[in-house]
Amino acid sequence: MVHDWAADVQRYVPNADDAAVNALQSQDASLVACNDKTERDRVRDSFLKKNLGLSGSDADLDQAVQDVCQQMHADRDKARVTFYYLLAQKHGKLAMFH
Repeated sequence: MVHDWAADVQRYVPNADDAAVNALQSQDASLVACNDKTERDRVRDSFLKKNLGLSGSDADLDQAVQDVCQQMHADRDKARVTFYYLLAQKHGKLAMFH
C-alpha cells in the first residue's frame, strides 16, 4: 500500500511544499518514536545536524525535536516524513529539498 505522505504533512501545513515532501520521503519513510531517547538523539544528530547543517546546542536541538513531538502528540504513529518536514520548516530549511 502506498502512503500519501503529502496528505499527512498537509494535516499540519495546509500549503506544504510538495518538492520538500517528495525529497523527504525518499530519505526515510518510517516512523519517529518520541518516547525513545535514542530515536530522538538520532533525529537530532542525523537530521538536524547532518542533513540540515544546524549547529545549535544539543539542548536547543533537543527542544526543537520535543516541540514537534508535542505538535504531533495526537498521532499514535508519527510519520518521519511529516516529522522532518515540520523540523525543516521550523528552521527555515525547506528550500534545501528542492
